[in-house]
Amino acid sequence: MLIAHLPSGYLLARGAGWRMAACLAGAVFPDLDMIRFWLEGGRIHHHAYFTHLPAFWAGVSLVALVVLRGARLGWALAFLAGVWLHLCLDTVAGDVMWLWPWSDRMIHLAEVPATYDSWVISFVLHWTFLLELGITAAAAGLFLRHRKT
Repeated sequence: MLIAHLPSGYLLARGAGWRMAACLAGAVFPDLDMIRFWLEGGRIHHHAYFTHLPAFWAGVSLVALVVLRGARLGWALAFLAGVWLHLCLDTVAGDVMWLWPWSDRMIHLAEVPATYDSWVISFVLHWTFLLELGITAAAAGLFLRHRKT
């Protein structure tokens, strides 16, 4: 996913009130690993870092459910819902290690072949990008409609 993580978080969190901010943060948080990816010269696929590991987030989710109560749990669950949404969306045309630590296999539903010199162009011209455009359009439409009322 290139452009749809934040809009998808908005769609997910529309009824969450003040917790929407936590959900939006969670929807983009796993991509903070891009900082390390760029610092290391792109040698390791950024989805191999812990921020894209479902096992890591399963542990964080379990700790949150056991330790937190009340409003803090609500904020944590909103954040984690955004994270899980991010991982699911990345599985469409990206790679996520859903079976780690038992396997390092990257899982995706559709492969985006490198048909152009730029991976961005290859991605934008692949049919899966239509899903991103649809998510973004739906979020923009709801946002604009809500702003009018």
